Amino acid sequence: MKRLILRGLMFGNLIPVVSPILVERYNRALERLTGQRTALTDFHVDISGYSPEIGDEFGDELYLNHHGVNRQFILLTTDQKTAPLLNAKFSTSRGILRQFIEANEAQLFALTARDAVAGELVNSVFALDTPARLFDIGHVEIEADTTDGAVASATKLGGMIDRFMGEEDAWCDDVLIGEMITLAKDTGDITRNPLTLKTMTFDQDNFWTAHLGGFYLFRDVEEPAAITMGDKESLGKLPIEHLLQRDERSAIAQFLKVNDLAEPIIEARGIDSAAILRQKMDFIVADVAAGLGEDLSRATRRDLRRLGRQYHDKLPAAWRGLADLVRWAEDGGPWPKIDSEHPAYFYTLRAKDHKDADLVNMLLAELTEMDVRQLFICHKEAFYRAYMGWPDEKKAYVAEFLSNEYQVDKAGTRDALFGHEAAMEEAPAAPKRSTLIDRVGPWGAVRRR
Repeated sequence: MKRLILRGLMFGNLIPVVSPILVERYNRALERLTGQRTALTDFHVDISGYSPEIGDEFGDELYLNHHGVNRQFILLTTDQKTAPLLNAKFSTSRGILRQFIEANEAQLFALTARDAVAGELVNSVFALDTPARLFDIGHVEIEADTTDGAVASATKLGGMIDRFMGEEDAWCDDVLIGEMITLAKDTGDITRNPLTLKTMTFDQDNFWTAHLGGFYLFRDVEEPAAITMGDKESLGKLPIEHLLQRDERSAIAQFLKVNDLAEPIIEARGIDSAAILRQKMDFIVADVAAGLGEDLSRATRRDLRRLGRQYHDKLPAAWRGLADLVRWAEDGGPWPKIDSEHPAYFYTLRAKDHKDADLVNMLLAELTEMDVRQLFICHKEAFYRAYMGWPDEKKAYVAEFLSNEYQVDKAGTRDALFGHEAAMEEAPAAPKRSTLIDRVGPWGAVRRR
């Protein structure tokens, strides 16, 4: 993984903690949450305050995420909102933490100026001892306070102020006044500078989890379903009608279609669809060539086209299907017959413009692992897992490609691949060759499960 780390493709954008004051604040929060302290004098943290260096020191990469269910966090600065989330066990966790920081940014800025803020993403499940327990997760609440309890003290003081202002004889209650003065020494004037954090609850309807071998749950759709990357028979009876596994391609395709979750890349507005498909073809060529021992260091697209010709008879059906589709799009070739069982099918899709677009692109990335760029962008955990099993030639090519062609313009690349252009009020007439698509979908009727 050294190549990835050196190029900022792993552990990138972490927040450095080098000040002795911040290290001590972190230790106070860490001790409060876990009962442990670090001996390190400098380290880096992600959006949740997790540090890979401390994880290595403790021999526990889940020291802030016991059982991988209720993620704890330590905030030293609001700058953490831009950092990644390492060792994610749920696809929603980073988004929840970022929304919490942004919704409370002014208050957190004031609180972290003097202390660390420690908290937890709390749900009703504390351990996934059975697969069915995953379905008990319905929402997540955030609990947070400074290590000295400033928020709780301010809340208590606020209640006392309400009593003092509302009760007729409170002005002569020496005990009440004394407690107010004591608390105010710690909280300051909360009437001018409120120390409150918004109570935030997040519904957990559609999400991915690393548990159960990788599991996607879609409950807030017209036809709910769960999709496992492992063996569904090993999960037993689950409280959902449709349970699919990754090799049930037609059933997954039907699920995406009936819920209107995905669209063919070739039909998407505002993108160079043929160029995207050609790049996917290059990634497949690189996978085959690297497996045959080809040196792909500094390989250009021209080199990959040459290797594609050289190993044409060894290229998989997915490459051939994409080639047929590009030929149809660019040269008016025959319409390719790519049904949901065709290895190229999921390479031709992307998420539609809806609230779960990131989750759907994540699922598609895991179903099309040879598209290394989408895998890296949409599903870091699956990318790192796949990377460890690649031959060295492919590792070198992928690290160099992502460093040179993705890192330089992340936002632009994401927009080019997954961005959605607003629909025109009056769409132009479609060419004749699209009428078949309009009638039965991009590759014909999808087989029902």
